[in-house]
Amino acid sequence: MKTENTINIKNKKASFEFSFIDHYVAGVQLTGTEIKSIREGKCNINDAFCVFTNNELFIRNMHVAHYFNGTYNNVEEKRDRKLLLNKKELNRLQGKLKDQGLTIIPIRLFINDKGYCKIEIALAKGKKLFDKREDIKKRDTDREMQRKMK
Repeated sequence: MKTENTINIKNKKASFEFSFIDHYVAGVQLTGTEIKSIREGKCNINDAFCVFTNNELFIRNMHVAHYFNGTYNNVEEKRDRKLLLNKKELNRLQGKLKDQGLTIIPIRLFINDKGYCKIEIALAKGKKLFDKREDIKKRDTDREMQRKMK
């Protein structure tokens, strides 16, 4: 079953707030009405983060709106959803999380070629205020260079 790959929900403020160390692509365990709602684009990952519970990785605060035709099959909008990764990747992430100041955040949510919902997560470290200023300065100079090139 081939579907159009039009769903690409991004966490735009993540790159401004965090510096990324490692990237992973994980599957998401969803119910039927949740995947239908995501395919309609009714999902938000801006406030989401990942936590370990019993050696399993879960995403918290990912908002998936109720599916309109879902009736009693709809589930809670901000429930914890299990992320599907290999045992090796889970162990590596859990070992790196012991370093102080590191967290796992979602970067983007998309539907792959087979129609499965995937989420790109990153091991990240929070930026300080001066790091954010440097990013803004770099972005402005790049923009000025592009204008002068035209």
